[in-house]
Amino acid sequence: MDINYLEIRSSITPVNSIFIGEFFREIEREGNFKLKSVTKEEWVNSDFNLVYIATGGTEGIFLDNIDLFTKNTCYILTSGESNSLAASMEILSYLQQNNKKGEILHGDSATIAKRINTIYKVNKAIKNFKGKRLGIFGKPSDWLISSVYNKDYLLEKFDITLVEVPMNEVIREIKLNLYDETKDTIRLKSMKYDIVEVDKSLYVYGGLKRLVERFNLDGFTIRCFDLLDSVNTTGCLGLAILNSEGIFSGCEGDVPALLSMIILNNISGHPVFQCNPSRINLKRNEMVLAHCTLPLNLPYEFNLTTHYESGIGVAIAGLIPIGDMTIFKTSGSLDRYYVNNGTIIRNLKESNLCRSQILIKLDDFSYFTSNPISNHHLICTGNYKEEIEEFFKNLN
Repeated sequence: MDINYLEIRSSITPVNSIFIGEFFREIEREGNFKLKSVTKEEWVNSDFNLVYIATGGTEGIFLDNIDLFTKNTCYILTSGESNSLAASMEILSYLQQNNKKGEILHGDSATIAKRINTIYKVNKAIKNFKGKRLGIFGKPSDWLISSVYNKDYLLEKFDITLVEVPMNEVIREIKLNLYDETKDTIRLKSMKYDIVEVDKSLYVYGGLKRLVERFNLDGFTIRCFDLLDSVNTTGCLGLAILNSEGIFSGCEGDVPALLSMIILNNISGHPVFQCNPSRINLKRNEMVLAHCTLPLNLPYEFNLTTHYESGIGVAIAGLIPIGDMTIFKTSGSLDRYYVNNGTIIRNLKESNLCRSQILIKLDDFSYFTSNPISNHHLICTGNYKEEIEEFFKNLN
């Protein structure tokens, strides 16, 4: 991986080239990337850039090229030699006085490398988030009274297109009773569960996938409870397969949850579990989360059962890896979010909850009881709080 930088130096200030060479090599070793010096033209056309202030006396040169550096956050790499830090501080102060974003990358090589990797990952996630085409299959479920969004705002601000597909069209596609055979469908049919019910669920999978292809969608959310009466099954299995195939697939027509799913996946690179907070133990700092679907590539083991509320269809009861996790949710306008790192401490198998259940530990639960962002929250394995915070700091 190359990280491009544009070097700015004064012609009159001496530079210790031996020190600088080793400084760059140490950062590259720690970060597992290559720092690449580029021209102005190459720098402008790069997705992510650094400005390397090599010496003092460079403030005027920076100012002469200010239009290059103020389109996005200006990340200023310093060496700690030749008055590099002093000049960078003057530059950052100027940016802040003019309401521009900037940050100095300074310190030991490990600290700088870690910060560069974080910024690179976040910038890539922002780029991948913008411009998505997302389907709303039917309307949001009636009980999602606070899970609001503004279609026009999302298009204008983030170039996200919401494509509304009426539920009768969704049901008509499902009733074609067709799906393409894949390794997942073969595996699911071999699990010795009621084959008639599995096939009905796979018809849902086939119908949803064809709609994704027809409307050229990156993902969708579906008013899934309408399937109970119309096709006498649920969407749980179909969503599980589609999510594992890389198609963002959300429950209950919940658009903010779908946006949250995309962000968390783009940041972490891991499959994401959309779930309900079900029970909190404030004395033990523990909470139970549950839902009837999750990506097939998330649990290390799963079995098939019925959908919890209806007792019909096919749902996933999966065991999610124990250990570090991130919980996240954003509002439909992305003006507010919640994120925290925690620990998955146990998988549960309670009969009175949705089928995939985990017990997690967090350091604080006041958000959930005093100021939550609606119901559904998103879970992935690993700790990504820092990256999520960086994502929203840089989301324009």
